[in-house]
Amino acid sequence: MKNSITLALIGYGEVGQTFARALLAHDGVRVVAYDILFDDPAIGAAHIAEARAAGVAVAADAASASGVARLVISAVTADVAADVAEQAAGYLRRDQIFFDVNSASPATKRRAARFVEASGASYVEGAVMAPVAGPGIRVPILAGGPAAAAAAETLNALGMNVTPVATEIGRASAMKLCRSIMIKGLEALIIDCAAAAREFDVEREVFDSLAATFPSIDWPALATTMAGRVRRHGVRRAAEMREAAEMLVDLGVDPGLCRAIADSHERVARAAKAEAGRAPAPDANPHAA
Repeated sequence: MKNSITLALIGYGEVGQTFARALLAHDGVRVVAYDILFDDPAIGAAHIAEARAAGVAVAADAASASGVARLVISAVTADVAADVAEQAAGYLRRDQIFFDVNSASPATKRRAARFVEASGASYVEGAVMAPVAGPGIRVPILAGGPAAAAAAETLNALGMNVTPVATEIGRASAMKLCRSIMIKGLEALIIDCAAAAREFDVEREVFDSLAATFPSIDWPALATTMAGRVRRHGVRRAAEMREAAEMLVDLGVDPGLCRAIADSHERVARAAKAEAGRAPAPDANPHAA
């Protein structure tokens, strides 16, 4: 097929699944994926079956997934983003683009870029600027690196919303993580605020007082929405905030607040899983290794 393209996904969690469904809606697009959960004896078969049912080709490992792909999307977790890039350096080709959309610090992205670029392939950092669940493949993504414009041209033609913002690595991730400090911090604060207000039966009074100060915000709705996000994605978000903490360390800024936010998100997520009768497990964006 003249306009055919193969894309690889390293990591087939929520982000990978969302992207794959939308990409496969385009004629001539083939998606090959690898996820560490494919190898899990307990749930691997079901995970593979779901991927195949969606039209995704399942690979035995990350190298096989990337073999014939023009562009490789790394959608793992922040804590293993550099490890995945280091492994990719062993199998990427010079004509490939490695698009790293993980929520990692500028330093982690620069380290990942060095690994990938040593293979001759092009590294592009991606900073996903909103939850994927709502906009799906149209979620705004900032891109950085010498090949950022080329990656954007390829992916935007397939429905994505990638905006090149720099030719250097680190700027896009800095934009993402600086924003995340505020958003994830608000989430941690509002969860504790709402929990305490419920215990004292003063929710209405507290939210009314907040609305008087910030009248554009629906505080009860925000509390519900943010708590739901953290319960579902807190483990992944905790990893992101630990990357934000490392960013602050690099700047000589005390990282204590970011680390406390990370602990809060992880605690809420694991408590939610325990209440649902599930043992603590990786977040909905499992990594590849």
